[in-house]
Amino acid sequence: MIDDLVSIIMPAYNAEKYIEEAIQSVLKQTYTNWELIIVNDCSTDKTEQIIKKYQEQDQRIRLCSLIKNKGVANARNTAIKNAVGRYLAFLDSDDMWLPEKLEKQINFMKKNGYSFTYHSYRIFIVSDNSLGKIINVPIQVNYEKLLQGNSTGSCLSTCIDRNIVEEIYMPNDKHEDFICWLNVLKKYGIVGYGISECLAYYRVGKKSVSSNKFKSAYWTWNVYRTSQRLSIVQSIYYMFFYIKSGLKKWS
Repeated sequence: MIDDLVSIIMPAYNAEKYIEEAIQSVLKQTYTNWELIIVNDCSTDKTEQIIKKYQEQDQRIRLCSLIKNKGVANARNTAIKNAVGRYLAFLDSDDMWLPEKLEKQINFMKKNGYSFTYHSYRIFIVSDNSLGKIINVPIQVNYEKLLQGNSTGSCLSTCIDRNIVEEIYMPNDKHEDFICWLNVLKKYGIVGYGISECLAYYRVGKKSVSSNKFKSAYWTWNVYRTSQRLSIVQSIYYMFFYIKSGLKKWS
């Protein structure tokens, strides 16, 4: 691993509509010591051509093209395997970072010795290109707290120090990022810390696997029962908090 280098993990599948904005938000970062690893998951549109255009302009952008579509978890894991930076940050191909995101987050981690951090973000409404509410994140979360719901902002805001967290793997299951963060906090016995400042935009109104809230609740139940192997009583307990926080988040 290269110290101080941030490896940005970006899966992409048929992302021609938004990926330029995502890439540009990385290029505008005030923290410049980064590599952007984009895994094209066998797109059938102009995604790869767009990536190659930016790759020609900036050598920090790396493209990995898969020959078979295997889903977002595999794409992220492929990028992680090819990452050489000490820090891992995650950005989906339809979301955006604000310019000081990396600088503020890396400084926050270095100053306090944190290995798992996240930050607040703002909803970006696709239908009319308007800004929605800011989703605030908790000051800190441990494994038990995170079981109450993925309150870290998911991949959009998470940054991890691989000097501490040596193994990061996303399973091929629904809510793969949520499972990954739970496993990391539990395995390494660490606490995640949040930055209250809004440092990114998350698109809503897009066709994403998390858009259907009923399906999302069902997948969360499976996380509790299958991935984390909680009892029925424990699962019901944490589902209560998950539903409560979800109502507050999207109201």
